[in-house]
Amino acid sequence: MAERTATIGSKAGLHARPAAVFAEAAGEQPVEVSIAKADSPEEKFEAGSILGLMGIGAEYGEKVVLTAEGEGAEASLDKLVEILETEQDD
Repeated sequence: MAERTATIGSKAGLHARPAAVFAEAAGEQPVEVSIAKADSPEEKFEAGSILGLMGIGAEYGEKVVLTAEGEGAEASLDKLVEILETEQDD
């Protein structure tokens, strides 16, 4: 299983536009990706679900953990970490 830790880079946190951008990108990946707050890794959500992402309530500067399994997992997580760590203008 592949795993990456990312720091939320959007000033708005993982809400509204940043969540929509991330959920769309996660849904396009060839593997299913889960996301959890780093301090609550047992509470995993489907990364492609905007409702799940907003339910996490991750704020700017917080760490999240992404996990995926299968062919293409490493590359998928690398791409998604880049999105999370970049400011997504509202």
